[in-house]
Amino acid sequence: MIKFLTKGLIRDRSRSFFPVLVITLTVALVVFSIGFLKGTMNSLLLDTAVILTGHEKVVTRAYHEESQLLPNDLALFGVDQLIEDLNQKYPKFFWSPRITFAGLLDAPDKNGETKEQGPVLAFGIDFFSDGSRELEIWELERLLVDGTLPNNRDDALISSKLASQLNVQAGEKITFIGSTMDNAFTTYSFNIAGIFNLRKGQTDKQMMLVDLSGAREALDMDKAASAIFGFTHSLYYDDEEAVALRTKFNDTHSDSLDIFSPFMLALRDGNQMGTMVDISGAMMAIMGGIFLVVVMVVLWNMGLMSGLRRYGEVGLRLALGESKGHVYRSMIYEAVIIGLAGTVTGTTIGLTLTYYVQENGIDYTKGIEALSNSSMVMPNVFYSQVTPDLFYIGFVPGVLATVLGTMLAGLAIYKREMAQLFKELEI
Repeated sequence: MIKFLTKGLIRDRSRSFFPVLVITLTVALVVFSIGFLKGTMNSLLLDTAVILTGHEKVVTRAYHEESQLLPNDLALFGVDQLIEDLNQKYPKFFWSPRITFAGLLDAPDKNGETKEQGPVLAFGIDFFSDGSRELEIWELERLLVDGTLPNNRDDALISSKLASQLNVQAGEKITFIGSTMDNAFTTYSFNIAGIFNLRKGQTDKQMMLVDLSGAREALDMDKAASAIFGFTHSLYYDDEEAVALRTKFNDTHSDSLDIFSPFMLALRDGNQMGTMVDISGAMMAIMGGIFLVVVMVVLWNMGLMSGLRRYGEVGLRLALGESKGHVYRSMIYEAVIIGLAGTVTGTTIGLTLTYYVQENGIDYTKGIEALSNSSMVMPNVFYSQVTPDLFYIGFVPGVLATVLGTMLAGLAIYKREMAQLFKELEI
């Protein structure tokens, strides 16, 4: 029966081509829209994760309690061994140490005298280790407006706002003035290798990026780090997975009586980030649900109208002696075949588009530049995200809605009376 119906649909394109085309386009739109919506939400979270929280962050319990003060005297020791353990036990994430510190930057003139001074918030990140993805997740190659990327531990990148404040350019020297891990006074000279602009409002107003080894040298933090940041390999944040990992780690590795024991935080544990994660999840569910319902109504209506237009054919089949149940079931089988064909094709097209935008993104730089004076952290390039649910979400509108519409239309078959049927045939 299935083979017979499939041949009939292929030969009679008036019954199959247009419905399959509509389902294909609709399912492709559903898959891409949901993938792009998830990717956009993830992009918003990723900016905060890269700068402040990571998808997971490991610090000491004492550092967590005083984190607003950047207390590097409470930093993690034996970081290399801890990262090795994390990589072995949690291979779904990649882990990287980071030092966060603050102080003053001194910009000298040509005579070596102070020209300008200003506060700085600096990040010591791992630029040079094999396999490090810091350059990738910070997107520094794209964000550089002058100079080059760091080549050695004494090179630094500063934000364009900080460079303007200090009246310095790439190639000049600056001196960091602050305190070491042991709270001793320290000064350390960096070369300005390049100047970057995150284009995220005031986020990078006083920001400097240096290599981890340079930060350790400046702050006497050998084999230590303020925190260890963890990110999923896909850079997609899964809140349930992150919370489960954080809970498991703290239950097995963290000692509440030891203030220097490692303590893991998920992205949602940062300041107000839990609310943001919940709101973004709720917004995505609402918008995706509304869109899905609208699409289902459209395809349900198409199935209904398709069934209604075939009442003449149904009447003829009944007059020839075919049972009402057999006619009804054959219409449902046809709807399933059409729905599956359109859904598979549409899902393939939607996933292809989603993957392309995931890899290349859509650049909204010109629009975001209008918010340059805002304190909002906004990405300039939005990416979609291929997630497992995109492989089956299209079957809900593509098959289910189409079949339901056909089933509803087909109920009228059981109301056809033979007297009325012959009257129609006479006409």
